[in-house]
Amino acid sequence: MSTLEQVLKDALQLSSEQHFLLLKILQNRHHENRRAEIAADAQQTLADFHTGKFRHQSAQDVISALRQSLNEPEK
Repeated sequence: MSTLEQVLKDALQLSSEQHFLLLKILQNRHHENRRAEIAADAQQTLADFHTGKFRHQSAQDVISALRQSLNEPEK
């Protein structure tokens, strides 16, 4: 397993074009991983909703609860 220091050392040996490609690849993979995390979270939230973990609320009730939570001091 490479250390971050070794990876950085190796990356500095790349050409400018390869640096650009490496950055794009890393950004794309980061975005893909983040999308997968968001999708997994959404799936879990939907499963929790369908099992009754959350109660039905109107949009107005949710907005009121959010506004109230913003006015409460942090615990």
